[in-house]
Amino acid sequence: GMCFDRTFKGPEVLHFARRLEDGGVDQLWVIEDCFFTAGVSLAAAALAATERLTVGIGILPAVARNPAITAMELATLAQLGPGRLIAGIGHGVQDWMEQIGARTPSPLTTLEEVLTAVRRLLRGEEVSVEGREVQLRGVRLEAPPVDVPPVVAGVRGPKSMAVAGRACDGVILVEGAGPAAARAARRLAGDPEGWRVSTFTSLCIAPSREQAYEWMAPLVAGWVRSANPTVGEHPHFAEMQALLADGGEAALAGMPRDWWLDLAAVGTFDDAVEHLQRLGEAGVQDVAIFPPEELDIAHGMIDDVIALRRAV
Repeated sequence: GMCFDRTFKGPEVLHFARRLEDGGVDQLWVIEDCFFTAGVSLAAAALAATERLTVGIGILPAVARNPAITAMELATLAQLGPGRLIAGIGHGVQDWMEQIGARTPSPLTTLEEVLTAVRRLLRGEEVSVEGREVQLRGVRLEAPPVDVPPVVAGVRGPKSMAVAGRACDGVILVEGAGPAAARAARRLAGDPEGWRVSTFTSLCIAPSREQAYEWMAPLVAGWVRSANPTVGEHPHFAEMQALLADGGEAALAGMPRDWWLDLAAVGTFDDAVEHLQRLGEAGVQDVAIFPPEELDIAHGMIDDVIALRRAV
């Protein structure tokens, strides 16, 4: 699949959705970040414009909407595209939640309460709960979906991953997540039966590996500096930190091919295919290529995504 970047204008989602479906690609993931385009609106447009494409939402902040309203919106989307929706919910960036007056003192508790309530409502249950953050009194959806969509969590840390294992149907991992991160996510979640692992991944295909590595090195340097726990699961993460400290981005560009294959779809076309295959072997069900913010490059990348889908 492919992601629809938060910076793209809303009408562009129709072009992406139709091109991807016509090319045989399985999924389009729309991104919701404050204060860009809204995930529910984008998903509705993409579902209405296609017949087979699955649309994922990555992610709705748990505290930005009342869980009953979130369930109503997801139920409506599931009716627009029965069996074609994956609903992502996460903590949301805490600074943004502060800006809108929705920051919670207990993000973990809030996320678990919201995930649990939304899933129960989507299953058609009447929900009454007096939680720490969620209060619902006799709420039942009038039109619950026949095909209940999976609700997955966009989270990173071990405590959040444990919540995802208890309270929802899977997890969405961010760019830089390789096979080790996928296996770690499942382990930290308690390895629930039927639990779904989805991941976004970066793509950079060039005539030579060296050129692709040089182009990608600044992005990877940012991942390493941020000490993202997902990227931190890479088996050579400590060595990557040392390389960056000693030799900067140029040193990262010289990393062995095997290290790159566990980071992103980078190198030659065959390297990109192998990266996707490694993720599949690690139990990842959904992989979505995350495009750059430059719209013209993202348009051209659609052809690469179609080719990769045909190759794997």
